[in-house]
Amino acid sequence: MNFKNLSYFSALITIVFVTTFKVYGQENDQLKLWYEAPADKWMMEALPIGNGYMGAMIFGGIEEEHIQFNEESLWAGGKGEWDEYNGGNRENAHKHLPEVRRLLNEGKYQEAHQLANKELTGVIKGNDEKTGWAGYGAYQPFGDIFVKPVHTGIPDNYNRTLDISKAVSTISYTENGVDHKRTYFASYPSRTLVFHFENNSPKGIDYVIRKTAVHKNVSISLEGKDLVMSGSLENNGMGLESRMLIESDGKKPTFVNGEVQVKSAKKLTLYLTAATDYKNEYPHYTGRDYKALNQKTIKSLRGKKFNQLLSEHIEDYAQLFNRVSFKLESTSQKNLPTNERLKAYAAGKEDPALETLYFQYGRYLLISSSRPGSMPANLQGKWNNMTSPPWASDYHANINIQMIYWPAEITNLSEAHEPLIEYIDKLRAPGRKSAKDFFNADGWIVNTMNNPFGFTAPGWDFPWGFFPGGAAWYGRHVWEHYEFSGDRNYLKEKGYPIMKEAAQFWLDYLTKDEGGYLVSSPSYSPEHGGISTGAYMDIEIAWDIFTNCIKATEVLGEDNEFKAKLIAAKSQLLPLRIGKWGQLQEWKEDVDDPNNKHRHVSHLYALYPGIQVNTLETPDLVEAARVSLNARGDDGTGWSIGWKINFWARLLDGDRSYKLLRRAMQLVHEDGVNMMDGGGVYTNLLSTHPPFQLDGNMGATAGMAEMLLQSHSGGIHLLPALPKAWASGKISGLKARGGIQVDMEWNEGKLTLVRLLSGVNQSHKVKYQDITVDVNLIGGQVLTLDAALRPLN
Repeated sequence: MNFKNLSYFSALITIVFVTTFKVYGQENDQLKLWYEAPADKWMMEALPIGNGYMGAMIFGGIEEEHIQFNEESLWAGGKGEWDEYNGGNRENAHKHLPEVRRLLNEGKYQEAHQLANKELTGVIKGNDEKTGWAGYGAYQPFGDIFVKPVHTGIPDNYNRTLDISKAVSTISYTENGVDHKRTYFASYPSRTLVFHFENNSPKGIDYVIRKTAVHKNVSISLEGKDLVMSGSLENNGMGLESRMLIESDGKKPTFVNGEVQVKSAKKLTLYLTAATDYKNEYPHYTGRDYKALNQKTIKSLRGKKFNQLLSEHIEDYAQLFNRVSFKLESTSQKNLPTNERLKAYAAGKEDPALETLYFQYGRYLLISSSRPGSMPANLQGKWNNMTSPPWASDYHANINIQMIYWPAEITNLSEAHEPLIEYIDKLRAPGRKSAKDFFNADGWIVNTMNNPFGFTAPGWDFPWGFFPGGAAWYGRHVWEHYEFSGDRNYLKEKGYPIMKEAAQFWLDYLTKDEGGYLVSSPSYSPEHGGISTGAYMDIEIAWDIFTNCIKATEVLGEDNEFKAKLIAAKSQLLPLRIGKWGQLQEWKEDVDDPNNKHRHVSHLYALYPGIQVNTLETPDLVEAARVSLNARGDDGTGWSIGWKINFWARLLDGDRSYKLLRRAMQLVHEDGVNMMDGGGVYTNLLSTHPPFQLDGNMGATAGMAEMLLQSHSGGIHLLPALPKAWASGKISGLKARGGIQVDMEWNEGKLTLVRLLSGVNQSHKVKYQDITVDVNLIGGQVLTLDAALRPLN
């Protein structure tokens, strides 16, 4: 697997595009979130920065700055909390599987559910409101930094920004004639969060710095210029340390009563890094020399200038972010603070520039929370301020983590996909044990909930906890990483082995029903409905992993015996069915309720992200999917609305996708839990379930890209679901399967120009409306087509 070469290829293509088509640049002042007051609430107002390894939320306080920070691996739970922890597995639980199936075959669904819920559930230490999910654990906040500038005047001209074109946050204000400015960023190259304070007072001002932690077994000390927080989690003993280098042009820092005082400084810079002893190696998940890592990181910073680090950071970030630009013709509301823009938008004001900002914000968040070498983004990316966050801020594998990575390939951030794929690969070992313990099957599985300690068993209650399809769904990400990159070495060395084992589980798990079809028994449609002998999402995911594995064997020219097994099993899968009111059935049984508005629409997996249901080959199933979507309605949680944007794009209904986009961007003032219809955004543009979850942002970004470009049906489909609201615009740098970068311009709803660039020689079909042409692409050469798809060069 050669991710390094893949990253170089993407960067090279980007250089060609940016150099050739500078006209496509999106103005940086359109890519800022800004406010006229400090943040009060973490979830709704604070601004996120991150470097993949760490994340921080910036409040921008005047009297005292508050920065809350996280490090990706700080987790409660696992063996450190509970000696008997074994990834949730029950030895020989599969002995009860035949009886569950017998009860289902006899139509005794309640009895089957009761037995499955007793014998096939995963095991944790305990579950109550005070301790949370004991043994399973949760993602933890690391600490908080407070910086108090000593001044007494009344500030004015306050401005708080996040420039996502540079991944830099700034705060500025004036007090008693003294200008204050703060500049914050999260550097991936230096593995550091950087906080820079400056003022133009002739004598400088005094700053008071303190660091706090919510965890008890922690001490804070000043070692030279380093403010060190060191200790362990009381929950599981995980070793932790953060180290913050303090540099200033003021007097030597002093440490008094747990606070660092820096006097008479015009410039103050804090360099923060953090790590734990967590190591993603099954079954122990510990052993990293985290203190040595922190010391090495800080040592590399000594003597470096702030501006040098800032330049390195912007250069590193920009080579990813600048690959895609998106501009819509509009009268921008950029002169309004972001919170006021959102209020106007909610009242019906047109603001296409806010929509393109939201699109790019999703890319910003993905880059900030997922970089090569880091862990993948969790439910909240890398940002969490609670010791017991909703759903543990974990890796939910029944849609949520997958959705976070939907924009990765199509929006030209293939490198950001790598942490997920590496993590998936590490899940195979614990997943094999879960497959064997619960189902006596080969291959590997992961269910609804997964933590960094190899919890791949079903959850501890059904129906929500049962979802062995998680591994095969991950297989779609593994396959698409190949489809978009063309990296055959990656497919051979890593991608196909992951997929093959996921497919092997389904070969073993599927069983024949009374009609001779292969079905999953037992099965639950994720978090919706009762036990079944054929929840269709299972069938669709099995079809998907079989199909993609067959394609992989053909690409690699190997494993024909396994390929034959897959072809035979695929041909016997229960066919998708249209129900009595014209809907695409969610279960084998025709029991769908047309009045049900549940947030999960799992049986439409085959439409998106899958490809089994598509407008070219299955028009009847497409119409049935449309009926199902209309019945479910346009409300939902943030991620549910994001999924629906993509569904309607695949149905080629851009106006309906756009309607849902506006719904997804409605301003929300609720930060509790709403499982039905609370989706929208907070004033900081973070998507709300409620509460905040990253998947809603990513689903919307992926959906906007899907409205403009699709490549899942054997060709490149240009502007397949362009809404009327986006009558004129241009986008550059989107990726089609085959690793082809695409630039498009359109005016008054009609394509005017398209440019295609491939890294290798290849042929493709290109489609726009009723026009389909075959094009031959020469590696490294741009092909320009006009509105009729005729070559212009």
